[in-house]
Amino acid sequence: MKSRIRFSSVLLVSLLGLVLSACDGKTQSTKPAGGPVEVGVVEVTRGDVPLEAELPGRTNAFRKAEVRPQVSGIIQKRLFTEGAVIKAGTPLYQIDPASYDAAFTSAKAELARAEANLAAAVARESRYKNLVAIKAISQQEYDDALATLGQSKASVQVAKAGVTTAKINLDYTRVLAPIDGVIGKSNVTEGALVSAGQADVLAEIQQLDPIYVDVSQSAEQLMQLRRQMAEGSVAALDSAKVRLLLGDGTAYEHIGSLQFAEVGVNESTGTVILRAQFPNPDRLLLPGMFVRTTLEEGIRTNAILVSQRGVTRDRTGNATAMIVNKDGVVELRTITVARTVGDQWLVLTGLEVGDQVIVEGLQKVKPGAPAKAVAASATKTGE
Repeated sequence: MKSRIRFSSVLLVSLLGLVLSACDGKTQSTKPAGGPVEVGVVEVTRGDVPLEAELPGRTNAFRKAEVRPQVSGIIQKRLFTEGAVIKAGTPLYQIDPASYDAAFTSAKAELARAEANLAAAVARESRYKNLVAIKAISQQEYDDALATLGQSKASVQVAKAGVTTAKINLDYTRVLAPIDGVIGKSNVTEGALVSAGQADVLAEIQQLDPIYVDVSQSAEQLMQLRRQMAEGSVAALDSAKVRLLLGDGTAYEHIGSLQFAEVGVNESTGTVILRAQFPNPDRLLLPGMFVRTTLEEGIRTNAILVSQRGVTRDRTGNATAMIVNKDGVVELRTITVARTVGDQWLVLTGLEVGDQVIVEGLQKVKPGAPAKAVAASATKTGE
């Protein structure tokens, strides 16, 4: 019995020793290492930064013509292939020309009669002029002959205008394409009755090369940009370039140029329309497509950029950054940021040239703690 008690006591002492040894080891392992924490920093510099805005837009045809008849009649033929590329002056429809051909012939006959009457009036006036000089006829008779001559000349001019009008109407029976472009579907078929000035469109032609992209930008942002240009903090571009990102996420290979900004603001959306022009030789862009644009707005002079990894927000939403000051101590700065430029923030206030902003190891330090600043590229990404 005594031997069992002695064995239990020894076992208890051994277990207690092991527990104390483990606790002592844990305490030693959690003891912080000496020296400041190493953090990755970037040094603040100034430079000229191009300002770009990503804005939504829609494509619009460079030119668009709605084909309508200018004379009334029956459509005899459709002379084009739907969806084809056509040139200005290409025949599109043939309207029955019979009545207009007859009107043209009648107008030419009226002109011939007027010219014959004019010849007779000229001869009469010439004779009466000699007779009135020798008092063989009265002055009234000569005046009547002179008036008839004037009326005959006017009749000739009217007849010529009638011939021109009849010829124009006859030509209008052949409906021609007014512009170069791609023609859509035909809205009428052979045998349809059309009339001059009708509201219904026969077909529509759109010129797609080049092509317009209409972009919507906030009026407030545009006003702010123009104010900065007036102050001189942003330099204006001689010709703003625009790039496109298509609906499937691919970049459009051609670069566009900004043409103009609308003079009015949309009351319902508060936006201003900007129009850009793009080459479209392959007709990849079609009217009505939704695209994303990257618009060059200007150049910010003496700008400060800081990586987004080094900027956080406090509880009130203010942007903050931690820096390592000259004494090797972490310092918290409240900064003002304007916009993102790529993966960086454009900083307006709060940082100066030479400040070392912490971008790696933020979770390991706090304001007031010592830290060792090293170039961010020299630290490990996973730290």
